[in-house]
Amino acid sequence: MATQDLTPQLRTRLSRLEKAVGWFVTLAVLLMLAGLAFYVYNLAESKGWYVTKAPYFAYLETAAGIKEGDKIRLLGKEVGQITKVETMPPEAHENIIVEFEVFDPHFGYIWDDSVVRVRSAGFLGTRYLEITKGGTRSTNKLYATYRKDAAGKLAQMFDRDQGDLVPWVKTNRVWLPVDEPPELSSQLDQTVAMLQVSLTNILQLTNSLARTLTNVMEITANANELLRDAKPIVANAAEITENLKNPRGSLGEWLIPIAMNHQITSLLTNANSTVVNVDATVTNANTNLVVVFSNITVSLENLAAITGNLNEQVQKNNNIVSSVSHLIIDTDDMVQGLKKHWLLRSAFKNKEPKEEKKKEPAAPPANKNTRPTDSKGATR
Repeated sequence: MATQDLTPQLRTRLSRLEKAVGWFVTLAVLLMLAGLAFYVYNLAESKGWYVTKAPYFAYLETAAGIKEGDKIRLLGKEVGQITKVETMPPEAHENIIVEFEVFDPHFGYIWDDSVVRVRSAGFLGTRYLEITKGGTRSTNKLYATYRKDAAGKLAQMFDRDQGDLVPWVKTNRVWLPVDEPPELSSQLDQTVAMLQVSLTNILQLTNSLARTLTNVMEITANANELLRDAKPIVANAAEITENLKNPRGSLGEWLIPIAMNHQITSLLTNANSTVVNVDATVTNANTNLVVVFSNITVSLENLAAITGNLNEQVQKNNNIVSSVSHLIIDTDDMVQGLKKHWLLRSAFKNKEPKEEKKKEPAAPPANKNTRPTDSKGATR
């Protein structure tokens, strides 16, 4: 239906609706443009389009989990991104070269003692690069990897070959050493290998434990048999100890039986009577000795005086001991001589006089001309 066919009221309402739709579309376009501008700004900020970027490079053993566009971290914060991941020529000693950029002002934390550490980001083999903060070395002189001029542009860079700052050229980059542990898959393979070895050792250990337990069981069985065999011995020992408590079964009667006890008693009785006889003999000898000793009292007094003097000399001089020893020997010889004297021999008689051996008549000297005779007197 044509617009001129509408009534004035409908035309007015339609024009108002068209204006509202126009304003809505205009607002939507403005919002879309604002969102696009915000996205572009954030992208430029994340890409570092409007900030100064400091280029670096490092060498890796493997590029597993590393790709272009990955973020570079410093102190746990994303401060740059990887721009290139390439393999080195076959004749080179290094395997992978990784080039990356760090945005201003974060490269001010990177000094010549900073290190690139390769860390794992998960169990899927993803890895990322993290740069350590420099300026912590306490020896030698420290150098910043880059320095800016008054305009905020990069002016100087650190050259490790020269060991000093040199003018920066856009094609030059600063090399950073790498701390790269084995990747997660390699670590898992090593762990699995270690687990296999450990399981083998554990199985061997369990076998050893089984053998040990078997030996222990055999030892306990042998111990049980030994205890069963030792029960009679223990019972006998208990009976022996009970007998030791009984006076009639004490150790004394075991060592000295009753018959031997009677024999010892009779022997002691005989010995007592013998002692009485000896006592009488000694009494008689004592009477005789009194007479003898009364005669030698003077000699003994003189001898006591001599020994007293000798004692004083010995106390004063220790070297006289040998002389005293000779004197004692001479005195003993004198006493032995007195024993043999006919006058004093009776005073030194033994308590039990020994029987003198009967002297056998000497055999007549053999005559060569005589012939031996037998018991009847006949010549052979």
